[in-house]
Order: sequence, then C-alpha cells, then structure tokens
Amino acid sequence: QLQLVESGGGLVQPGGSLRLSCAASGFTLDDYVIGWFRQAPGKEREGVACISKRGLNLYYPDSVTGRFTTSRDNAKNTAYLQMNSLKPEDTAVYYCAAVQSGTVHSMCKQRTANYWGQGTQVTVSS
Repeated sequence: QLQLVESGGGLVQPGGSLRLSCAASGFTLDDYVIGWFRQAPGKEREGVACISKRGLNLYYPDSVTGRFTTSRDNAKNTAYLQMNSLKPEDTAVYYCAAVQSGTVHSMCKQRTANYWGQGTQVTVSS
C-alpha cells in the first residue's frame, strides 16, 4: 500500500517547538519532491515548506521563513518539518505530500501532489 504517514503533532505553548515526521511506505521518497502543507478551519490549504528530491532546493513562504525548516533522510524514507517559535496562528492540520515532477516553488504554490498523508493536528495555545 502506497502511503505517507505524519507524526509529531500536538499541543504546544506559543514560542515552543515541534518536529513533524513524514514516513513513506510502498514507494521510494527520493523520487519525489516533498511538501508540507497546513489547513486551518475556514482557510485554504497552504504550502509551508517544500524540499527537492536531493534536498538542495527549498521553498518557504514569508509566514514561516526563519521559523520552519524542512529536511529529508532518503535512506530512512522520511522527511521532517522542524517548527520553532510557534505562534497561535500556526494552529492547523499539517499534511505532508509527495510529487514526482515539478519544482519546490510549483509544489508549494499550486499544491500539486501524487500522494497526501492523513494529516496531524498542531495546536499552539497557552
């Protein structure tokens, strides 16, 4: 079965940190651009970090630049999203996704993917 599984979400206080993981099964992640997206209630899904197949190209929107960092370990078939200095407005369901072709910019802006994870809730609140 081809799937992506996110983990690491939870409740954190403002200013805190969380690290999300995205594990792939049934396919090899190094053939794919990986993206992290989030969707808050009543809002569109937005791309917050995208990383190229070898990890050399990255994209972040202004809203998370300097606070979020994505990385990947192709040997472990896993990608990561490190989130620091979290704010209440970061509260959302976070998804990872994989697309076989395209750039980090096109993936994050157009939200294109071959596979999506099921999502993990991140809540930033005191």
